[in-house]
Amino acid sequence: MGAMSAPSPTQPTHRAGFACFVGRPNAGKSTLTNALVGTKVAITSNRPQTTRHTVRGIVHRPDAQLILVDTPGLHKPRTLLGQRLNDVVRTTWAEVDVIGFCVPANEKLGPGDKFIAKELAGIKKTPKIALVTKTDLVDSKTLAEQLIALDQLATELGFEWAEIIPVSAVGNTQVDLVADLIVPLLPESPPLYPEGDLTDEPEQVMVAELIREAALEGVRDELPHSIAVVVEEMIPREDRPADKPLLDIHAFVYIERSSQKGIIIGPKGKRLKDVGTKSRKQIEALLGTPVFLDLHVKVAKDWQRDPKQLRKLGF
Repeated sequence: MGAMSAPSPTQPTHRAGFACFVGRPNAGKSTLTNALVGTKVAITSNRPQTTRHTVRGIVHRPDAQLILVDTPGLHKPRTLLGQRLNDVVRTTWAEVDVIGFCVPANEKLGPGDKFIAKELAGIKKTPKIALVTKTDLVDSKTLAEQLIALDQLATELGFEWAEIIPVSAVGNTQVDLVADLIVPLLPESPPLYPEGDLTDEPEQVMVAELIREAALEGVRDELPHSIAVVVEEMIPREDRPADKPLLDIHAFVYIERSSQKGIIIGPKGKRLKDVGTKSRKQIEALLGTPVFLDLHVKVAKDWQRDPKQLRKLGF
């Protein structure tokens, strides 16, 4: 900083902007987002491809507002959906103010990390920080090796990290530091969202995500990506006293083939019932109101490959 004159105490500069965390599935992106925002917004799951939508968490500070955009994972596309997700990723990366590349401390850099870093190298203007996550799982020597490996990776690809930060969202170590170091990289701007907003994700999309998560529990190996959920409507039940509201949610679980119907519904409808019970509890926690959840399973033939279906399902 040196000789720059400080802004007058009456008008401190306020910064606001967008950052997104990228990294292999399980690199700790959602967990870090939740730790920074201080509440559960992104959908965490120990399986890739669950955060399909741009879920934003908003970190409010007196001097800054950091808006976290969660992009879908970048992967080698096999289907039209894969291709479209990758395009979304690249556009998002070019539009944000800072990109945070997450790498777990307990796994050596692999081909997946290098694939993403190479893509990042192509995005010249955006500052990039490297975040070594899950530091609570390793000793200091392993951590140091990971920090050096990341530094070398950038050098090989011809760019430089603006910062390299070790962090443990679970142990809450250095989480605030991540925000401290991202903020100076944001443009000067008034707040972009009202105080108190934690996510601008439409409620319907978040509800759909929760149902999709519950529907995937336990059948991921059989139906890894062939489930899409659409919330058709969310309407407050009429004739309810003000102190006993009830929200009716009608949702469809779409699968690709009728042979998958049995897997989702389960013997005597038991699985679908469990999915309903489980997601209803989470939806009630999210929305803070009792919910009546009406779930139906529908077949949308090969929706992952059909542009019309993809549009209808919100991709």
